[in-house]
Amino acid sequence: MEFLDILLSASFWAAAIRIASPLIFATLGELICERAGVLNLGIEGIMVAGAFAGWIAVWAGLPLWGGVAVAFATGMALGFVHSVLSVPFGLSQHVVGVGLTLLATALTFYTYRVVLPEVSSPPKIQAFTAVEIPVLSKIPLIGPALFNQTPLTYAAFIMVAVVAFVLYRTPLGLAVRAVGENPGAVAAQGLSVTGIRMGAVIVGSGFMAVGGSFLTLSAFDSFFFDMVNGRGWICIALVVFGAWKPGKALLGAILFAAFDAFQIRLQQTSVGAFLPYQVFLMMPYILSILALVAMSRRAEVPAALMVPFNKGER
Repeated sequence: MEFLDILLSASFWAAAIRIASPLIFATLGELICERAGVLNLGIEGIMVAGAFAGWIAVWAGLPLWGGVAVAFATGMALGFVHSVLSVPFGLSQHVVGVGLTLLATALTFYTYRVVLPEVSSPPKIQAFTAVEIPVLSKIPLIGPALFNQTPLTYAAFIMVAVVAFVLYRTPLGLAVRAVGENPGAVAAQGLSVTGIRMGAVIVGSGFMAVGGSFLTLSAFDSFFFDMVNGRGWICIALVVFGAWKPGKALLGAILFAAFDAFQIRLQQTSVGAFLPYQVFLMMPYILSILALVAMSRRAEVPAALMVPFNKGER
């Protein structure tokens, strides 16, 4: 009965949606990159940089949406570095991505120490607060979970629809998907494979950074080291779980977040009285791996993912 009480609780699903929000942004960003044929393993570092950039911008005096814009610009700048090295130069996307994560994380920590050298604990900001949508928020169970969230959460769900529309209903989206499947055919049409791939990586990296900024501007009101805590790597798995489709990736993010919210509440039940807390911490990852294995067997990987393209070569 305790399990059922948790699952039927509006507060549980509201927490799951909050936990899923940064994952949604970052997963969309990774999905855009991979749809264009580029694996972006810099996602973890980009999220850390975005979390710090958004927070420090608001702390310096910008409005909250200004902090989001700064985070997005920071992600785009890091995405530009990644795109230059991995697309026209054709360097290993694995090496470039891991290197970018290390670089972005180190630069973030260095900048933090330079800007706040004497601070033992990071200062707090006034973060986004929940905005209740009239009428819809009164719907039993669903209402408090979906329609009493912060503006960034609403933006995350809107961006899923926007990205899906662009990818599947516009010429730009067709071009992005095509360079991830058959870049030679795109080049034959007179389009720049390099330009499209670089643009996808830059924009996708911006989304990743916004996912990081959610943690400092919406979930919390400050920045602290290790706050991203592996979420970037989870988002890479969520892209595979979602079969490179925005809608399914959204469901995957909510599923993982629900597992995470569930283990937190499970620790407070009678089960948590005799099991080590580490077991509960492992639960969302173990369940996500099982779900990933089940879903990925039917997933179709973009044919040109991680395949460099040089015009004129076969």
